[in-house]
Amino acid sequence: MIDSPYAAALARIPVRRHDVQVLGATTVWWEYGDVDDPALVLVHGFRGDHHGLEPVVAHLPGYRVISPDLPGFGQSAPLVGAEHDIDGYAAWLAAFLAAIGLERGYTLLGHSFGSIVTSAAVAAGLRPDRLVLVNPIGAPALEGPRGVMTRLAVGYYRVSAALPPRLGFALLRNRLIVRVMSVTMAKTRDRDLRRFIHDQHDRYFSVFADRDMLLEAFRASVSHDVREFAADIPVPTLLVAAVRDDITPIEAERALVARFADARIDEIDDVGHLIHYETPAAAAASIRAFLGDSVGTTAPDAPASRIPARETADQTADQSTEATA
Repeated sequence: MIDSPYAAALARIPVRRHDVQVLGATTVWWEYGDVDDPALVLVHGFRGDHHGLEPVVAHLPGYRVISPDLPGFGQSAPLVGAEHDIDGYAAWLAAFLAAIGLERGYTLLGHSFGSIVTSAAVAAGLRPDRLVLVNPIGAPALEGPRGVMTRLAVGYYRVSAALPPRLGFALLRNRLIVRVMSVTMAKTRDRDLRRFIHDQHDRYFSVFADRDMLLEAFRASVSHDVREFAADIPVPTLLVAAVRDDITPIEAERALVARFADARIDEIDDVGHLIHYETPAAAAASIRAFLGDSVGTTAPDAPASRIPARETADQTADQSTEATA
């Protein structure tokens, strides 16, 4: 286990584990901060769980952060009587918020695959005060700069589903394949941070309920993108985009923001699809500014901005201390 460079900052924030029945299955969720603080609901990406967004949480003291594991991932049970597709996850999200009594007065955040789920849910009628999309999937995965890699991944998941159970699970959880994915997406040159990222993927990327739900979720992740929902999202929206994202090129993100009724984009330099691991302080600063928090560095009505991405463990600790002072 590799120590998190954000552990000290996260340790300052109280955390509680909960579980709740949602549409006939158990959803496990974590609550950070004080219950009276402004609420921020997080939806993580494909094959991740709530751990992946904890570096961002570490930089958001003063918020009540609600972070569930998506159905079928982490500690949450799979959906019952529904496919693990975008409609299924969007319906689950609305039911989850109703189950915990949070249907008004919150901000919703989705990362990567979570950006599609949250966008679909808001387009279908969910009404957060604001929507934040980190590393949004803003173009078809099969057409992006890693389109060939995506097609290979499609074949990988199909073969895994066709193999006998034991062999299929072994292939899906193969550490070498997970490491190749991790190395490809990480852009930081900080060796300690890279080791932490790889350790996180080793520990949490293969925690899923079964092959069938994983294949359903994967198909959903490569068959949809935020563009198809953007025009139907009426709430103010922030896109936190990475200039070096391999999944959605920055040019596509810049085009995506124009599809919303009310949206802005903050671009973070020198980072790819792992904003949540590599530049969480920059992401948190964008979120605070968007929400009108005085700790933020940009006015909420400012135009799109560029944020340099030079974070170290020492800077992370210093920024968190300043935020909690």
